[in-house]
Amino acid sequence: MSNIYWDEWVDLALLKLDSSKLLRSLRPINVSNSCSNFHEYKVFDRLHQWDRTSIEVTISESTFHNWLNDIPSCGTTDDPKNEVTIEGGNSCSDRDRKLLLFSGNDYLGLSSHPTIRMAAVKAAQEHGMGPRGSALICGYTDYHGQLEACLAGLKNKEDCLLCPTGFAANMAFMVAVGSIASLLASGRIPHKSEKVVVFSDALNHASIIDGLRLGERLHCIETFVYRHCDMSHLDALLSDCTMTRKLVVTDSLFSMDGDFAPMAELVKLRKKHGFLLVIDDAHGTFTCGQGGGGVAQEFDCESDVDICIGTLSKAAGCTGGFIACSKRWKQLIMSRGRSFIYSTAMPIPMAAAAHAAAFVAEQEAWRRKALQERVQDFRDLTGIPIASHIVSIIVGSEEKSLLASRHMLESGFHVTAIRPPTVPPNSCRLRITLSAAHTRKDVKKLVDALSPFISYQDVNETSQLQAKL
Repeated sequence: MSNIYWDEWVDLALLKLDSSKLLRSLRPINVSNSCSNFHEYKVFDRLHQWDRTSIEVTISESTFHNWLNDIPSCGTTDDPKNEVTIEGGNSCSDRDRKLLLFSGNDYLGLSSHPTIRMAAVKAAQEHGMGPRGSALICGYTDYHGQLEACLAGLKNKEDCLLCPTGFAANMAFMVAVGSIASLLASGRIPHKSEKVVVFSDALNHASIIDGLRLGERLHCIETFVYRHCDMSHLDALLSDCTMTRKLVVTDSLFSMDGDFAPMAELVKLRKKHGFLLVIDDAHGTFTCGQGGGGVAQEFDCESDVDICIGTLSKAAGCTGGFIACSKRWKQLIMSRGRSFIYSTAMPIPMAAAAHAAAFVAEQEAWRRKALQERVQDFRDLTGIPIASHIVSIIVGSEEKSLLASRHMLESGFHVTAIRPPTVPPNSCRLRITLSAAHTRKDVKKLVDALSPFISYQDVNETSQLQAKL
């Protein structure tokens, strides 16, 4: 079954929507004659002091002690009940504690970049915050259109659709793809053979899982979960499946384990089985590929990825999500993707900032190089063969993970324990993320602080065993 059938199914679904007067359109509101001009953007050739603000954070003394003692908090900083009494009966004043951040997602350090800040400031001063409503009503402007065109070019796709968040983007796509089955069933509940069958990696992001669950509740999607990155298992599931409308969805770079999806093998299976290949490139966008195009660009398979979902809240240092796709897919998603349709559009200053971030990320290629150097530093210092800037140090029980996290806090590092339900029981871990704004000295200090709790030799041996398996 050729992938071209998916285009035919989408076209038929669009015809159904059109005949029912349910086909939605975007009508950009022009708020600026110029929007953002690339020639106004200033780029730099090395790290500056402002980059450090993306990895240096400050917490109050009371927050510090609440964290150490695992006291629940809703985040209020001026509540008298947040004042902590320490040994000796003295109260902690809200003195500042400076921490080095190794748990964020600002992988290129762009959240503090002056060009990106100024793009947001300029747009806010000229147009206010905006938007005035959802994208389909009056919240879509020329700023949004310009950003969509930029991201479509980045992902080498025909078009792109902005969403409020990356979570909303995955939800919108999954519901929209399921709607093909319901639309072509002409109002009745689709038979099993008419549903969209989705094959999902066991460690896919929660937004993919929730989107699939909603599609299942709408009786238009059937889901099969294949073992993490196990292409033999996926091949067997695809071979045994008699349903026609097949789709495989996977994170491109897994957020909790830091490993890459086996893109070359997925491409081979796509050619064999003719499924639609969808990747969530949240952690690979701007960090991977020669031009920052992501994991598909890194593995030279952009043309084999049908849909690329991403976010602007990671390496871009902003917020928002997007779906890079064809024009027909865009029209279907914005007509049936509930989390897109019923959400307020991205604020204008954020669209301007994200547009500037995309330009800076491409032009300042040294940031990707610096990020890879930090990955290599961690490998050299620990012997652990990590694959990416996301480092997962599994420590086991919740008690051990919390103890390790408290130790890191006392040592001046912001590294949090990841516990169930985010990860399975007894696989609690420290999730460490590296940034282009870190230095080798920062990584060395981190490794030294981890040493009392982590046996790098044991972790390395476990990694080698898993690789053999």
